[in-house]
Amino acid sequence: MLVLSRRSYQAVVVGDPAGSVEQLLKVTVLEIGRDRVRLGFEVANHIPVHRWEVWHRIRSTIPPEGMQTGPPPPVVQ
Repeated sequence: MLVLSRRSYQAVVVGDPAGSVEQLLKVTVLEIGRDRVRLGFEVANHIPVHRWEVWHRIRSTIPPEGMQTGPPPPVVQ
């Protein structure tokens, strides 16, 4: 795990500097409170951003790759 320190309105960028701007994620510290930090995320509209617990819940409903989600296809004889 990479651990970075940032102050209010400082940012971190995730992505390859030589890559496409659309593939970058910019995270900015907006506010630091007593027991929470407000973060702002800038990323292309087609890239979803979720809280960890929401992502985990979504992920748990997706069947593993290669597994069928519907009834098996009919057998042709």
